[in-house]
Amino acid sequence: MRDYKAEFEGRVAFIRELVESAHASGIVFGNSGGKDCALVGILCKAACDNTLSVIMPCASRRNYEADTNDANALVNQYGIECRTVDLTAVREAELKELEKVCTINDMALTNLAPRLRMTTLYAIGAAENRLVAGTGNRSERHMGYFTKWGDGACDFNPISDLTATEVFEFLEYLKAPRCIIDKAPSAGLYDGQTDEQDMGVTYKAIDTYLLTGQVNAEDKAIIDRYHSRSEHKRRPITMYKYD
Repeated sequence: MRDYKAEFEGRVAFIRELVESAHASGIVFGNSGGKDCALVGILCKAACDNTLSVIMPCASRRNYEADTNDANALVNQYGIECRTVDLTAVREAELKELEKVCTINDMALTNLAPRLRMTTLYAIGAAENRLVAGTGNRSERHMGYFTKWGDGACDFNPISDLTATEVFEFLEYLKAPRCIIDKAPSAGLYDGQTDEQDMGVTYKAIDTYLLTGQVNAEDKAIIDRYHSRSEHKRRPITMYKYD
């Protein structure tokens, strides 16, 4: 078990220094009602009072119901400013224009909402001199379970070294809303979707593998396949260099 008291103090100091060195007026983060964004929101609010949470429903019914309810539970408990930007009509308008020039496949459709959300966060950040906080954890990054230039984009990420299990433990320590701690991890991209169902492997198996190297053959094959196929997401941009 990590020393979450020391972790909390260290991460808050890290965020506070980043905001001050960037001469930023505050922080903005996407609030989906999930565990990762809950931990990021708690840490950011402790470091910078001018922290803004943005709820961004986009087509999925659960975005308007359970996700919004859980997101509100977080901001109410910790006194975080919250705004809502409904992106469903934006997504529909984008699809309408895209369908004039190409055929949208499932992958393109799935990645559309996360990229619209990040566009929204950066627009607010630019308008109000805020840094955009990332909410991805170590387990998701290893698996490539994030959208490139979507939820994978940010100015800083205060939880990127924590596995999904450690995020859960951290939230338990902080006594975060029970509804968030107990919910199944989900990107909320469509109704009934869960991360573990999508990947075919549990976060417990992924985290045990990352922290101890122990894993059964079937889970290892899945984890290694995801990691290999998503390597491009973790690489810096490939640039031509004139010699």
